[in-house]
Amino acid sequence: MAESRWIRINCDMGEGFGRWKMGPDEELMRVVNAANIACGFHAGDPSTMVRTVRLAKKHNVRVGAHPGMPDLLGFGRRRMDIAPDDMYALILYQVGALAGILKAEGVPLNHVKPHGELYFYIQRDAAIRDAVLRAVRTFDVPIYGLPTEQMTEACQQIGLKLIPEFYPDIDYNEKGELVPVAESVPATPGLITERIRLFADTGKAKTKSGVMVDIPVSTQGFSICIHSDLPGALENATAARQAVYQIKNEGNLNALALRSNCR
Repeated sequence: MAESRWIRINCDMGEGFGRWKMGPDEELMRVVNAANIACGFHAGDPSTMVRTVRLAKKHNVRVGAHPGMPDLLGFGRRRMDIAPDDMYALILYQVGALAGILKAEGVPLNHVKPHGELYFYIQRDAAIRDAVLRAVRTFDVPIYGLPTEQMTEACQQIGLKLIPEFYPDIDYNEKGELVPVAESVPATPGLITERIRLFADTGKAKTKSGVMVDIPVSTQGFSICIHSDLPGALENATAARQAVYQIKNEGNLNALALRSNCR
């Protein structure tokens, strides 16, 4: 079982703007498998996108588009009401911009992962979810997302592959939904390790109140997300990678193997 399933570590990157830098992208590229690159709406700009793509290429890290809400000031984490048709266009615009840069650099687009409030918006609004999924399908790549029942069914209906994610650096609530970053307990390397081992062993996450909740994953595997903008991002990503290798080396029958041939 350990060799038939996988864990991939992904990280949000390129989230600076102009001369302002957000996370330690150069260091993180050495310990992650996939980079979700901001496309200019919640963070990022054309030059930052090019630099981050080149950095990922240098370290053989797969690249995904990280579209967000048109909200630079709020870092894409504030609620906004956007019409489904406009949302469809916003996703095409952002992913298309990164796709053009990737083509110029000879790097394939690996996936799309919505950022911040958009990630939550998709879960609670069926029309927005449909608009985003239809836009992503245009690029013929999977979408990274929370594997809720509605998200899984919507992806199946539209013929879009969903790569389920597990978040060890933010909290889950009693419904198995993600808690916003601002409301989560600050993550530490020790907490990252504990959460990953618990999830690999049981398929569960522990809420802030101590309740154990099931987090569905595919039979093939899942991707772990680490936020580059949170304090201790590099230490957290390093701890995540070490936890995965420890699980694999222990030969735990419930553990998932880190494999390079999976998206």
